[in-house]
Amino acid sequence: MVLPSSWRLVPRAVPLLTFVACLAILSDSERPAALEQIQRGPRAVLVPAPRVVLSGTVDSNSPAVWERVRGKPTVFVFTSFFGVPSRATSTMGVGLLGQPVAVTLNKWPPGQTWLEAVVPAEDGTWYGFYHNERSATGCDENAGKAVPRLGAMRSTNRGATWKNLGTVLTMRKNTEVCGTPNGYFAGGVGDFSVMLDEDAEYLYFFYSQYVSADWSQGVAVARLPWADRDAPAGKIAVYDDGDWVAARTTKSSGTVLYPVAPPIFPVDGSWHDASLPLGAYWGPSVHWNTHLNQYVMLLNRANDMEWSQEGVYISFAPRLDDPKLWSPPQKLLDGGRWYPQVFGLESETGTDKQAGAIARFYMSGSSEYLIQFVR
Repeated sequence: MVLPSSWRLVPRAVPLLTFVACLAILSDSERPAALEQIQRGPRAVLVPAPRVVLSGTVDSNSPAVWERVRGKPTVFVFTSFFGVPSRATSTMGVGLLGQPVAVTLNKWPPGQTWLEAVVPAEDGTWYGFYHNERSATGCDENAGKAVPRLGAMRSTNRGATWKNLGTVLTMRKNTEVCGTPNGYFAGGVGDFSVMLDEDAEYLYFFYSQYVSADWSQGVAVARLPWADRDAPAGKIAVYDDGDWVAARTTKSSGTVLYPVAPPIFPVDGSWHDASLPLGAYWGPSVHWNTHLNQYVMLLNRANDMEWSQEGVYISFAPRLDDPKLWSPPQKLLDGGRWYPQVFGLESETGTDKQAGAIARFYMSGSSEYLIQFVR
């Protein structure tokens, strides 16, 4: 297929086949740079399309699962808004969802909770992973600020009701950033997505780290053994430059101490120092792309403490077990809105976690583009 010149290519708006044909007329000095442009890996194309909106209001990632109900392929989409997760369904795809209904959790954690990832097991059990925000109470200056953490829950009725399985990853106590100028957080970890590897050995967490130390702020990676999914507390390990550093439990008090991970995509400045330019990637959404045979990560990038959106970025990796393989993020879209993600178009397989050559591109629950992946 020859791509129309109006399609926006990353990193350049040039049709791929036309670009290859142009090599023949380039000078010897120009040709190496052009070849490097072609050879440096997969890219993505945004194509304007009629607007499609999820039926639930959105201010987080929105996971989806396909399952047959009374013989009919049915998609379940979870949207969260202001800390309340809901579920909507459809037999006709994500674009024609029914009205969302709030889900039930047997024991809600303190604060507000957003359901950001759902991973089904072969026995029909669904495992959900949530972003939970507690009020920052460590110092008076943090009034109105929150400290997020990651938690897990389990459902045996397709996500209508859930059992809380507790904390997966959190910031250590008494490490809030007193007096932070950040518009939302005084520390913590959250705004994430989860992928189960192809061997069903580990759940990989791609999350945003807002902790106090500048060197540790950014997008980090952790993993949890799939075998520990029903009792995840203290079982996670974070990626640290080639090693996986496990959480540890103190013998004296039984307290779980969660390590801080050096980010794979660090911030330029600081989430908690307004004197530094921020330049922060956050809110990763990861899926497996069957056309590229690669994992794809979409990211927000914030300009300032009020989270002004500088752009949406994209990165690629051939596998999950080596986070150093993620390519440097390249800009997909100027500006944009929070929570970019894809929904695959394929019935029974296309979700936020799997897509093919062409998928729907969503931001804040609304899609005004298709996204085409170019090898």
